[in-house]
Amino acid sequence: MRTHSSDLLLTAIAPVVWGSTYIVTTQFLPNFSPMTVAMLRALPAGLLLLAIVRQLPTGIWWRRIFVLGALNISIFLSMLFVAAYRLPGGVAATVAAVQPLFAVFLASALLASPLRPLSILAALVGIGGVALLVLTPRAGLDAVGVAAGLTAAASMAVGNILTRKWQPPVSLLTFTAWQLTAGGILLVPVVLIFAPTIPAPTVTNLFGLVWLGLIGAALTYVLWFRGIARLESAVVSPLLFISPLTAVLLGWMFLDQTLSPIQIAGIVFVIGSIWLSQRPAR
Repeated sequence: MRTHSSDLLLTAIAPVVWGSTYIVTTQFLPNFSPMTVAMLRALPAGLLLLAIVRQLPTGIWWRRIFVLGALNISIFLSMLFVAAYRLPGGVAATVAAVQPLFAVFLASALLASPLRPLSILAALVGIGGVALLVLTPRAGLDAVGVAAGLTAAASMAVGNILTRKWQPPVSLLTFTAWQLTAGGILLVPVVLIFAPTIPAPTVTNLFGLVWLGLIGAALTYVLWFRGIARLESAVVSPLLFISPLTAVLLGWMFLDQTLSPIQIAGIVFVIGSIWLSQRPAR
């Protein structure tokens, strides 16, 4: 139980940090394109870790790493930032909150994991809680932003399942370095085509990029992939509900946003969904 609890807490650090993505993106990188931010978040962090581990994939792992890099890094991050730039407040987090529900069915199909009704209930409760948190009367919806958020959720759900299915014969740090580097490389031609001009970074921009890259990518992906390898998908995926919870709390603390009674109820729902997801199967 102690090992499980420590694994759970370490894994939960990742979505807590990811919850800061929206406020950092909008406040520190307002003039950057979503694809540029995604590439600058992944590639430098991946190359830094690759320089540390000094090991490249071999054989079938070249193909697998680029598949995982596309799903977990390239598609997920680029679509996440498109949603963050186009959707107000934490609406992007609401759309991405369907990821745990995707993961429940994908784990059953790809990993032959039992389809637990409690896991489905936990995912639905979490989605409802996130909706109460961020879908305020002032929240607007952008079709492209919503589509991007759903794409990010689906991409990460598939990537997480395949990450658990394809356990690599290397250390966790090496595995993370490979995925971040591959995902960043795949984003380079996209940036060159759609956003060839990168603004000259200010000190504020550099702080945002360092936070998103070193802390929000290099550190958190190591912790996240560690959790995926050690814990069941139905246990790990609901932890993502912590991200919108963190985003709302950061907005309350630093952007003078207020928490209504409905939003407080949403917090209770999110915490309840995480608790439900951790209940042992009968």
